[in-house]
Amino acid sequence: MTKNRIVSLLMLILMVLPALAQKEQFNPVHTGVTSLSIAPDARAGAMGDVGVATEPDVNSQYWNPAKYPFNIARAGLSMSYTPWLRQLVSDIDLAYLTGFYRIGDYSAISGSLTYFSLGEVLAEEYTIKPYEFALDVAYSRMLSETFSAAVALRFIYSDLQYDYEEDMEAGTAFAADLALYYNNYIMLGNRECMLGIGLNASNIGSKISYDGGNTNEFIPTNLRLGASILVPIDEYNTISFSADINKLMVPTRPSYSQFLEEEGYDADDNSKYSEYQGWLESEGYNDISSISGIFKSFGDAPGGFSEELKEIYGGIGVEYCYNQQFSLRGGYHYENEYKGNRKYYTLGAGFKMSVFSLDAAYLISAAQSNPLDQTLRFSLSFDMDGLRDLFGR
Repeated sequence: MTKNRIVSLLMLILMVLPALAQKEQFNPVHTGVTSLSIAPDARAGAMGDVGVATEPDVNSQYWNPAKYPFNIARAGLSMSYTPWLRQLVSDIDLAYLTGFYRIGDYSAISGSLTYFSLGEVLAEEYTIKPYEFALDVAYSRMLSETFSAAVALRFIYSDLQYDYEEDMEAGTAFAADLALYYNNYIMLGNRECMLGIGLNASNIGSKISYDGGNTNEFIPTNLRLGASILVPIDEYNTISFSADINKLMVPTRPSYSQFLEEEGYDADDNSKYSEYQGWLESEGYNDISSISGIFKSFGDAPGGFSEELKEIYGGIGVEYCYNQQFSLRGGYHYENEYKGNRKYYTLGAGFKMSVFSLDAAYLISAAQSNPLDQTLRFSLSFDMDGLRDLFGR
């Protein structure tokens, strides 16, 4: 990998490439540490990146840690692996390790480690391996028989340095998640169905800097809201339908077209991007605090309310399960073409035994030239109760 290649890959992860064809209109919400926005596990990845209100599982830490007290298992551990951007390169990967332990009947502790490798950068005399990781721990508790809440604390480390000679350093940040989950039975016709509603405000915390604090980037603070309904078909078959919507609670950068208009330049002038970066700083975007940015994010889009609506993205998913052992999944994820254009279908399957479960997911792009096309995800999970029973303890 060369220096130019790493820069290009980072731009792809930020989903900026489509702007080459329509700079005036394409205006995504920019954040650092974009690996925190990647769905890490195969079950949710097969359902259109949906998970805030689905049935609790060991990977709930990323989607909604408040689900853990409702988990049937006493404890669990899961490992997930995603080869990332394989349409472009062969050495970018996301690894995810998570686990939980229920304390008594009403609370649980959980944690996860996310590691995102950007491959290798070959310099003249050395090899650099940019990477990001996040380590978090959460505590969740049932507040009633149908309602629970959780709080998570997260440490974030991002080392994107690709040239030792440049004035660039690793960045760190701290963040917290606040999550809620409601779970109850409802009657649909003559069927007793399970309704789930979830909310997770994640990555509320400090900004991150790669140059000693001279400039700061927002981390992907996100508000996720979703619902799920589990419908029993008969004694052995169930089907569930789920949907999530998301809003990045990060202020939108003033667009390049705004800059041209403010400075009196020709609307078709494509040579002022360096001036545009300086203009952003002079306009105070870099000085907005993370907390102020949360409130500002709901009403600052250059295109007004219509553009704010375009910044909402989400997915729908369906899961069929036979005898709580075999699962087939599908979903669709949507993001407006001017805010990232992540549009794709997802498919997957799962196999569960008393001791372990294995899940896989596959992504099919619905947008042209999408580097995420054909992305695979794999998850291997262990039920600690099953392991204990297996070894007779």
